Amino acid sequence: MPNAEELFHKIATELPGAQEGKMFGAMCIKAPNGKAGVMFQKDDFIVKLSGGSLDEALALEGAKLFDPMGGRPMGGWVQLPERHSDKWKHYATIAMSEVSKIEVVKKAKK
Repeated sequence: MPNAEELFHKIATELPGAQEGKMFGAMCIKAPNGKAGVMFQKDDFIVKLSGGSLDEALALEGAKLFDPMGGRPMGGWVQLPERHSDKWKHYATIAMSEVSKIEVVKKAKK
């Protein structure tokens, strides 16, 4: 079985239209619209979810809301420990599907 970081990169290659990048200094996976749906930090997989998927992921042992600065968790971002790596691709697929639907509005140049 690949280590956590290798698995992150493998999942990134298997998600249609996904591109690896950086977000908050962490590796991430972005949808074609440029929006990140998945991050990887310290062997944890962090995914942007909502509704039932969010509740389901948070119910996993050791899962928690992602709190990069301590005291201000990011809404909808769930941090999944490596012990749930068998579920990472499932949640990445859901996350990327959701963030792909976000409409990006370009700001007019001044």
